[in-house]
Amino acid sequence: QVQLVESGGGLVQAGGSLRLSCAASGRTFSRYVMGWFRQAPGTEREFVAIIGWTGLTTYYADSVKGRFTISRDNAKNTVFLQMNSLKPEDTAVYYCAAEFGRSTVDGMTPDYWGQGTQVTVSS
Repeated sequence: QVQLVESGGGLVQAGGSLRLSCAASGRTFSRYVMGWFRQAPGTEREFVAIIGWTGLTTYYADSVKGRFTISRDNAKNTVFLQMNSLKPEDTAVYYCAAEFGRSTVDGMTPDYWGQGTQVTVSS
């Protein structure tokens, strides 16, 4: 069982930055592919970014590529999402997700989800 707790959301003006964190419980964090998803009101949850076990491989949605960076610290059981050049259309609840044992980063089917953190970007 893995518990995921996100933090770092908030209100920011367009063009600003936020850094989301996701703290994971459990002793096998390094065996989980980690990802971030988001869901805006009235829309389906969508993929944002994913990072492999070692942190060396990443994959991003086209909508955030070049602006967002996913990283992880396996010693601290934490994954991060650095969000720069934020746009109003980035406004959503952001969810951390974990999938055990996946060997690729071309997508993920999460085994666990966090509770979400709200990101609001004003124009």
